[in-house]
Formats: sequence, structure tokens, C-alpha cells
Amino acid sequence: MSTIAFDQFALTRIADFARSLSRLHQASRRQPIDDDAIDREFNAVLSRLHQASRRQPIDDDAIDREFNAVCLSVWGYTTDDFSDDLFSDADHAWLDSLDEAHARIFAAEQGYDLVDDNGMLTDWWGYCWMILAEKRGLLTPENRAAARAAIEEKYLTAPNVIGVIVGR
Repeated sequence: MSTIAFDQFALTRIADFARSLSRLHQASRRQPIDDDAIDREFNAVLSRLHQASRRQPIDDDAIDREFNAVCLSVWGYTTDDFSDDLFSDADHAWLDSLDEAHARIFAAEQGYDLVDDNGMLTDWWGYCWMILAEKRGLLTPENRAAARAAIEEKYLTAPNVIGVIVGR
């Protein structure tokens, strides 16, 4: 029997915040349906297939925006609000070696659940970054300001950029 026991009702279930993101991931994996398959289907199914074949591919920016929305809902911060340089080399090595099983245990030890009704959340690794950042005390207004300033500086040094509009 496992020596690790968690009160499942005390865990923050990130999946409750990530439903829209999960739907985006599912929609981005859908393949268009060919016309021959549509012709073989019953009238009741036809309309669903036509709708599926007309879906626009989901771009990475939409997924990033939804991931950030989940992070803001859970932590009040996103991965853009702290620098990767704030993690130690050991933290980077640990994150790089992380697999789903260890991520689930780590998250549960910190009070989070990375599982939804269909299994492990697609963005479990990003959520582990956030959980580790919280554990290391990196989710601060000062780190957010420094990270945002670095992003703005990066944009301003790009050719043909004359300004950066920031929503605050």
C-alpha cells in the first residue's frame, strides 16, 4: 500500500478551471472529415459531420490565452509573470525529467489535482511550472513587474517596433 495519502477533497482541482482549455486541445486535434464519409452517414449525423469539417484549426495563441486564463484563475499569475532564470539549475533539471506520474504526486503534495474526467490534464507540465513557482515564492508583484519589463524591452528592441501597448 502506498505511503502517500491525500485528502482528495482538500486538493484544488485545476481541471475545474481548465474546461475551455481542454476543449481547445480536443478541437485542435480533430481531423477534417472527407466527403465520402459524409455521404455514408444518416441525415441525423450529417449536420454534425458538416459542422466538424468546417471547424477552423485552433492556433497556439488561443491555447496560450486559455492556459493563461486558467493560471490567472488558480494562482492570479501566469508563466509570463516570472522569469525562468529565477529557478535553480536543479529545478530546471527536475522539471525537464518530470513525467506524468511524478507530476501528479508533486501536484497533490502541494494541494493540486492535475486529473480531469478523461485523465491527466493536457497542460500538466505548465501547471507544474506554476506550482513550483508558487512553492519557491516566485509569484510576487515584483517578479511580475520585472518579467513584464523584460518582455516589453524584448519587443522594443525588435526592428520596426515603435511602442508596446500593455493592458494593466
